[in-house]
Amino acid sequence: MRFSVEERADIFTFTLSKSERDYSPTTMYRDYAISPDLIHWESQSTTSDVSPTGQRYINHVAQGSRVLLFCRETNDGEFGTQPYFFLGPARYVTHTGSRPMAVTWKLDHSMPAEFFEVASMLAG
Repeated sequence: MRFSVEERADIFTFTLSKSERDYSPTTMYRDYAISPDLIHWESQSTTSDVSPTGQRYINHVAQGSRVLLFCRETNDGEFGTQPYFFLGPARYVTHTGSRPMAVTWKLDHSMPAEFFEVASMLAG
């Protein structure tokens, strides 16, 4: 995927399994796989659905912006900091709440079955 300087995109990185050791209570977002092509993701705790940022998330397609999702299981692994896995481009489906917004994103391409299995287990 190649981007020009004019490309408008939000790039979201998130960790599925969070620990209180690594995250504050205000950043223990509930991010998880709903299905192989749907992701539940929570915005920053200060983002409301009526804010410019929240509206950008909701209306990104109409505004000519893209959303790109990167995910990892945990912060640390056997060899140190875990890399993020590129889930790909996604489109807004719906949201609930505000501060944070609980957004459902639909991936343009389903995630690999092995990754979905892990991502869905970490949802609880």
